Amino acid sequence: MNKIFSSLLLIVSVVLIQLPIAVDASAAESDKPERKTQLVGPTVGKKVAKAFEAYSADDIPGALAILLDIDASKKYDKAYVSRFIAIMYAQMGNEEAKAIQYLKAAVEPDILNEGDQDQSLKLLADLQMQTKSYEEALVNYKAWMDFTGKSDGDTWTKIANAHYALKQLDKMIVPANNAIAAYGDKQNKNPYILKVTSYYESKKFKDAVKTLETVIQIFPEDKTWWTQLGMFYLLIEDYKKGLATLDLAYKQGFLDKESEIKTLASLYSQNQVPYKAAVLLEKYIDSGLVKRDDKNLSSLANAWHASQHIDKAAKYYGELAKMTNSAKHYSKQGMLLKQDEQFKAAIVALNKALDLGAKNKGRLQMSIAESHFYLEEYKQAYKAINLAMKDPKTKRSAKGWVDFIKDTARRKKVSI
Repeated sequence: MNKIFSSLLLIVSVVLIQLPIAVDASAAESDKPERKTQLVGPTVGKKVAKAFEAYSADDIPGALAILLDIDASKKYDKAYVSRFIAIMYAQMGNEEAKAIQYLKAAVEPDILNEGDQDQSLKLLADLQMQTKSYEEALVNYKAWMDFTGKSDGDTWTKIANAHYALKQLDKMIVPANNAIAAYGDKQNKNPYILKVTSYYESKKFKDAVKTLETVIQIFPEDKTWWTQLGMFYLLIEDYKKGLATLDLAYKQGFLDKESEIKTLASLYSQNQVPYKAAVLLEKYIDSGLVKRDDKNLSSLANAWHASQHIDKAAKYYGELAKMTNSAKHYSKQGMLLKQDEQFKAAIVALNKALDLGAKNKGRLQMSIAESHFYLEEYKQAYKAINLAMKDPKTKRSAKGWVDFIKDTARRKKVSI
């Protein structure tokens, strides 16, 4: 499951919002009284204008040099310039710490114009997420929502993600649900991923199943959800639903991993449909998706045997025997070949099992005797049945065959 579950437990990436092209922004809508619009002083304004020209020409280092040289004295001018500097550092890359430093200075006085304060709080929280300052990010996401009065799906998702990073699994569910509600008709997979992640790591598997049952209705075309739901059914030991889900996923072409095919085959066998298990394994062993190793060939041979396709079972036990040089596999192959009335091949396989030290010698000798008998090779049959008589486990059964073989040979006028 840990492998099956490595794709399900990916955490949503925090994507840095696009930085504004313009420094000023229109005021955000809010229920609170409209914030007073302020302007920088003339001296600072001229330098900011030059910095903005450099910024617009993609000369970020040049813009930053101008801004850092500004010695603002008024509170608003300081906050405004600090915000602009933070934006420059954020766009430069690898300068998140400095961007955060200046953003804190910009938002702390709470005097920026509405749109600037809005964007700065959001950017600050996003940068803190990037630098793994998750607790600080949570504080500033809340500050942003309190300031704007907005309920934003992406922000709630980031909040849930921050709680995950802090291993606060129980605190992930509410923001994830808030994100789902905020997205509305524009469904997004990320909050669902976070919910399932929380439930899985908290071992609340039934809650994870309920979430996945909902998700699969919203995103029916996504194969990942189908396989994950099937695997979670197995975790809560609802094998019938697990089989039904994975079977439907397979019919839609959603199973493309070795582990998924093997799990479905195992469920077929457990639910008394070994023929489907055999057909499935044979197809994907032949294609190469499922390894042609001793374990998988054993499962395939067992599935054909359980579905009463004796010839195919014998074939794969034979392949398995050659691969492993194992007495038990030659023994099974020989027994099945005898059952399928392939007596000559059965004798070869059974003798090979004996040569390799098979423990059930009496039983194997009896099967060799029977095979020779049906081939009308009475002398060899008589020899084999006498060897079976030496085994206490088969002595009684073999005794009945001794006279039968002798009488039949006599009637056929064959010397034994």
